[in-house]
Amino acid sequence: MKPKIFIDGEHGTTGLQIRQRLAKRTDLDILSIPEAERRNNDMRRERLHEADLAILCLPDDGAKQSMELLDGTNSTRVIDTSTANRVNPDWAYGFAEMTAGQSEKIAKARLVANPGCYPTGAIALIRPLVEAGILPRDYPVTVNAVSGYTGGGKQMIAQMENPDDPDPISAPHFLYGLTLTHKHVPEMQLHGLLDRAPLFSPSVGRFAQGMIVQVPLHLADLAKSPSAEDIHGAIAGHFAGQDVVSVVPMTEGSAMKRLDPTELNSKDTMKLFVFANAKTGLVNLVALLDNLGKGASGAAVQNMDLMLGTRH
Repeated sequence: MKPKIFIDGEHGTTGLQIRQRLAKRTDLDILSIPEAERRNNDMRRERLHEADLAILCLPDDGAKQSMELLDGTNSTRVIDTSTANRVNPDWAYGFAEMTAGQSEKIAKARLVANPGCYPTGAIALIRPLVEAGILPRDYPVTVNAVSGYTGGGKQMIAQMENPDDPDPISAPHFLYGLTLTHKHVPEMQLHGLLDRAPLFSPSVGRFAQGMIVQVPLHLADLAKSPSAEDIHGAIAGHFAGQDVVSVVPMTEGSAMKRLDPTELNSKDTMKLFVFANAKTGLVNLVALLDNLGKGASGAAVQNMDLMLGTRH
């Protein structure tokens, strides 16, 4: 019998991408409701209870409402793509490559919180060094990032693409989160194993999909007096054997003249880089991913397959 999958919010940006990824799957039974009925709670409740696994592609309040509709009496397994449960200890964090045993934890879980796109890149760069004892937990971490505008959902897509929108955005690139209280900071700190909240500076470029996340470090302020090669080795060792996350050799990175944030568009993988200057003792850790791939919809499908025991 095929597992029944319900995407609650399938008509949003993340939901549509998940639906596209599942369109050719013959091993699943996809439950759906018409877009005109997307706010019909009786119909949503019926689908949520009927499903073997539900993927919530909703804002935080909508995701919380879905859990209320499930009312705790149902065995439906859930993947939540919102920020509502990413630091909730009752939910498995859905970054399968984050640390040893994480994929197994996801596979066994009933409740899985899909990571944010920015935190996926940041945690991938930070956590291996903390676990290796190289990056002190109280290091003043700075995370700088740029994302394609689809990360802002339908509202930002309209602002960027429709000049007649009530609040159009004409800038080729803009900084936001200026109050330094971005909703992704708590999961970066918790799952990055940091004692101090990182200073996170996000921005959006005039391109639909793609993302670059940067974590600059001073080697002199790290533990164990590491070289750039030590940093690279720790990250590469952490992700050794993974087929979704890859660490680019330093020789390849040092030969690059530029990095295109759209390079991995429509792919569900992530590349990590260590750029270094031996004279100054500075390194810049960089993650490259599609904000709707490994950063959202691709990760949700990966977590679904882990939970169902399927592999695609």
